[in-house]
Order: sequence, then C-alpha cells, then structure tokens
Amino acid sequence: MNKSQIKKLEKQDLVLFQKLIRIFQEVFEMKEATIPKDPQLVKLLENSYFISFVVCIDDKVIGGLTAYELPSYYTTRSEIFIYDIAVDPSFQRKGLGKQLLAALKQYAKEKNINVLFVDANEEDEHAVDFYHTTRGEASKVIQFSYYVD
Repeated sequence: MNKSQIKKLEKQDLVLFQKLIRIFQEVFEMKEATIPKDPQLVKLLENSYFISFVVCIDDKVIGGLTAYELPSYYTTRSEIFIYDIAVDPSFQRKGLGKQLLAALKQYAKEKNINVLFVDANEEDEHAVDFYHTTRGEASKVIQFSYYVD
C-alpha cells in the first residue's frame, strides 16, 4: 500500500467532500441517500464549526471523517462531536481510521479542545471495537431522537 495522506478539507474542497460522502454512503449502506446540492455542501465547508478530514492514497479519497466543534457555556473550551468516520472497505484494517482520529486529536490540541466524543450503536461491533482499540472511554447513554414533521 502506498503512503496515505491526511488532509483537512477547506471551503475549496467540494469535490473531495463529495467523494467522502460517497464513501459514507457505501460503508453505511445508505443506498437511497442522495448527496445534497453543491451550495449546501459549500455552506458546511465554510462553517468554522464543521470539521472534515480525508485520507487519500495516490490522490484518491479512500476515507475520512466529519465532526462538529461544540462551544461550551460551562467552560472556555469547546468539545468535538465526531459525526461520521469511515474507510473504503478495501482499505479497512490498515490503520487509516486511527490516522484520521490522530489527525482530529492533533487539530483539537491546536485549538485547545480537550474532549472528543462519538456515538456508536451497541450492535455495530466493528465500530465499538474500533473505538475501544483507539482508547475511547465508553459510557452508557440513551440517545433520544425527535423527528419534526
């Protein structure tokens, strides 16, 4: 395997972001999902609280993550919520997810952010194992969703 490169996406990286979303769709088996129109994606990339990294090999996006910085009103430090992280199935189990997480941790350190967190469904054993092996500390929570008509 050639050397991988991690890149933080900026507002001009729309095409890379679209490629990352396609990987999310494949890995998360979102067959019916459609990629939003360019203006919505550009708006996300321009949002200073939206964070996205991709991992590339030979200039091809093979994985990445998206996250959100959440400013706190309890402290001067923000926290980061990892929204999605995935690697193309043919490149999984090669340490690329760990590299992505390390890049996000470095970003957090530079921004003086000391907490990153992520949700994982208990039945998603692959994700749960990944977060355990990357030294994530599990805590039991029940997440409630409200759907607005």
